[in-house]
Amino acid sequence: MSEEHAYDLVILGGGPAGMAAAIYAARANLKTIVLESNITGGLVNSTYIVENFPTYPEIHGMKLMEKMREHVDSLNIEVEEICEVEKLELEGPIKRITTDGGVYTAVAVILATGRKPIPLETPTEAEQVHWCAICDGMAYKDKHVLVVGGGNSAFDEALYMLSIGIARITLVEMMPRYFAAPSTQEQLFKCSDGKAEGFTSTKVTDLVVEDGKLTGAVLQHTETGEERTIPVDGVFVFLGQSPNNDLFKDQIELNAQGYIKTDRDMNTSLPGVFGAGDINEKSYRQITTAMADGTIAALAAQRYVREQKASCSA
Repeated sequence: MSEEHAYDLVILGGGPAGMAAAIYAARANLKTIVLESNITGGLVNSTYIVENFPTYPEIHGMKLMEKMREHVDSLNIEVEEICEVEKLELEGPIKRITTDGGVYTAVAVILATGRKPIPLETPTEAEQVHWCAICDGMAYKDKHVLVVGGGNSAFDEALYMLSIGIARITLVEMMPRYFAAPSTQEQLFKCSDGKAEGFTSTKVTDLVVEDGKLTGAVLQHTETGEERTIPVDGVFVFLGQSPNNDLFKDQIELNAQGYIKTDRDMNTSLPGVFGAGDINEKSYRQITTAMADGTIAALAAQRYVREQKASCSA
């Protein structure tokens, strides 16, 4: 039987929301642990340059998250990375979180699980399909890559890949227009010495793999149905994100899109369970809004834990 570890607060997710919550919880003297399925930092790690975070005119996303992690570590907050949560039991006065490394119990839980990239759905799969240019782009120096998506992320990542020596980029968007800022579009298509081309009303219908290696992509015009195959060495997908709610989607109230419904204090539909960051139903998803959610959730969790302990001792 797995050993149980008791805490005041368990935070699921080590992105900006989760780490901000941990900092506030630790300063409130709550015994806290952060459980992260990957490494701390979340999707911010894959952001090339952050230019809208107060205090830094510009900073690499991973560097910013390293600084947040340093703050967490300075408070001696426990963090478990590469931690697979197998089961959540969120009802009742004591919550149970079963992981591949043990069982954690807590009076309160903050769900800061964020979002995950929407996959490229094609009949043929390939190892050369990626969702992070910073993580995987260098492997394609002097090669041709396909970028799927027409928003700011797709264009920003394409520009980054050109800066590290990608020889050629083809960008496709299935809608009739791109959604990135016009200035970013101009920078990619008009200021890249012809190294980048783009197509709207175009989707990827399949991949061409030979001897386990990606050699091409099948593109289809969404209006005419015409198909053509282009040679590519790698594919980078930026189709947006969907909520990471698999662990709790049947336990708390979500909206139609799968995001957590919370009140102004980040309370969910279950007492002692709070939501924070991109997993929440909200109008704006930024690093700063995630951190604000984490702050509020931690303060609300502190109050909840104190009240629960007071009622037990009365």
